[in-house]
Amino acid sequence: MTILKRMRGVLAAGLAVLTLLAAGNAAAQDSDRYGQQKVVYHINGNGGEDDKAYRGALRNVQNHINAVGRDNIEVKVVLHGNGVGLLQNAMENEQLQMDVTSLRGQNVVFLVCNNTLTGRDISYEEDLFEVFEDQIVPSGVAELSYLQGQGYTYVKP
Repeated sequence: MTILKRMRGVLAAGLAVLTLLAAGNAAAQDSDRYGQQKVVYHINGNGGEDDKAYRGALRNVQNHINAVGRDNIEVKVVLHGNGVGLLQNAMENEQLQMDVTSLRGQNVVFLVCNNTLTGRDISYEEDLFEVFEDQIVPSGVAELSYLQGQGYTYVKP
């Protein structure tokens, strides 16, 4: 029985390696297709029940990175209005925390609108998940326009 278990383990490991190789090859083919990209994701809506809309938007960002290749894409996520709720809710929602942390680890930059923070009396230091001063922009909508002028493609998930 021990030999059978070991053989299953070796087979499972082999299949995992083949799956990763195939995924890596597919990603390489996709990155050839898509080339280098700069993209800005615009989030300004509510997350809804269980933050489903926020998690869906973050999944779109991850899928985009997966398709283009992490070394071939520069991603910024601009949050304003109700979209700031993504980082507010991440203070207590561990899944949102993991999603945001994972994306930041892939060089995704989250930018937060100061107009929203001021208008809603939100402290980025106390009320938002891991936001720092250099991630605060004067105006979310102005930042979207600015980034598009810098060659970023606009995406509204």
